[in-house]
Amino acid sequence: MAAIAAPQHRSSKTESYVDNKRKEDIRHANIVAARSVANAVRTSLGPKGMDKMISTSSDEVIITNDGATILNKMQVLQPAAKMLVELSKSQDSAAGDGTTTVVVIAGALLEQCLLLLSHGIHPTVVSDSLHKAAVKAVDVLTAMAVPVELSDRDSLVKSASTSLNSKVVSQYSTLLAPLAVDAVLSVVDAAKPEMVDLRDVKIVKKLGGTVDDTELVKGLVFDKKVSHAAGGPTRMENAKIAVIQFQISPPKTDIEQSIVVSDYSQMDRILKEERSYILSMIKKIKGTGCNVLLIQKSILRDAVTDLSLHYLAKAKILVIKDVERDEIEFITKTMNCLPIANIEHFRAEKLGHADLVEELSLGDGKIVKITGIKDMGKTTTVLVRGSNQLVLDEAERSLHDALCVVRCLVAKRFLIAGGGAPEIELSRQLGAWAKVLHGMEGYCVRAFAEALEVIPYTLAENAGLNPIAIVTELRNRHAQGEINAGINVRKGQITNILEENVVQPLLVSTSAITLATECVRMILKIDDIVTVR
Repeated sequence: MAAIAAPQHRSSKTESYVDNKRKEDIRHANIVAARSVANAVRTSLGPKGMDKMISTSSDEVIITNDGATILNKMQVLQPAAKMLVELSKSQDSAAGDGTTTVVVIAGALLEQCLLLLSHGIHPTVVSDSLHKAAVKAVDVLTAMAVPVELSDRDSLVKSASTSLNSKVVSQYSTLLAPLAVDAVLSVVDAAKPEMVDLRDVKIVKKLGGTVDDTELVKGLVFDKKVSHAAGGPTRMENAKIAVIQFQISPPKTDIEQSIVVSDYSQMDRILKEERSYILSMIKKIKGTGCNVLLIQKSILRDAVTDLSLHYLAKAKILVIKDVERDEIEFITKTMNCLPIANIEHFRAEKLGHADLVEELSLGDGKIVKITGIKDMGKTTTVLVRGSNQLVLDEAERSLHDALCVVRCLVAKRFLIAGGGAPEIELSRQLGAWAKVLHGMEGYCVRAFAEALEVIPYTLAENAGLNPIAIVTELRNRHAQGEINAGINVRKGQITNILEENVVQPLLVSTSAITLATECVRMILKIDDIVTVR
């Protein structure tokens, strides 16, 4: 019996050899490429993080420390590294903030995975364990969270302010944070409070002044001047506003052709017809009591001509032309009116009403402001100012992040501490849980717990503190039960971060951990790259 079993044993040994070298090399290359992307943005994490200056191929210069913007502008070629770029985009659309955090966590998880793989643990085992650890992490974070009410404006302002503190325009956080909160709260629909559409908050950028001049406008702002011939109005009280999608100019032929006019009497007839055509349109418009016209940009022909502007000025109608097509929906929603596609449909009930429409000089240019709108829809406009284009663009990006943070709080009304406190608490609790688990799972969960320490470590490193001493002290404080102890980068020490008003929405942290884990699991499962030309 033993003699028969022996050759079987030998043959199975010869058959079981499979060359896994290529698979390991591909996995290693993917992890190294993805980690290098994570390391590129790591220095811009936190309030003391560095900014990146990005020079694009079209000679455009961008200064930012927003993770999503940096990665979006990077020309990444390696497929696995591209996944980290997509990861930050996912975080941007899911939570709006934490775009740098999510990439840094993914980078740290990949580093730990490399160690686990080098110890001979199978990628599938690592992947499943990471998933379990992520689910547990979300439960731990939820248990730590503090509920918040929308009526508690101070808490909302604190979380928006925390988001802005790590941006280039952090010195203006006292102005921009309350502004972001008021903007989001003014567009919350009572019927569906958890659904906030940020398209209802329009951001208008105007060069000139400083970020201090940024304001919230209850109404509409157009970054253009009033179109008027000599003597046309530039200010209108008790305005009756029409949004039109047709042209007040002579009609063109349906097909491309030229008309040759041989004598002057014929020419006079054409001009007379054009005049009477335009005049009849303007009389119809004036007949409804309309005194402000917003004209959609036309690609077929001129929306208004000098002649029609002249007649509109005589009729004392204020004209704003070249309104973009994609702005029409926002304008009609704000003014509670209907867009008019044809002169035949021009009726008084389709008009919007406002107390004042006026042209104002701002910096080098002019803007048009519509205020005091009757039955105004749930929308608002933010007029952002800045001394140069770089600051203006960064102020817009920072404001978008702050708006997203407030939106997160409206959707999921829980706050947690910032400053690396939740990550260290997660690391501690997952480390304790790993000791209870059996076999390989325990190793993998411990690795996950260690990877989360990268956030407080990086925060301390970027603030010029001693990261090892800070993280050790932080672990010690959390072990003593201070779950809200975090790194105060301003004082350079560890304090109760909730008392310092450094807070963030629960959704930002939970989404960062789940998305980072998902991305890492996907990279782990890849064992070959097939190129199709």
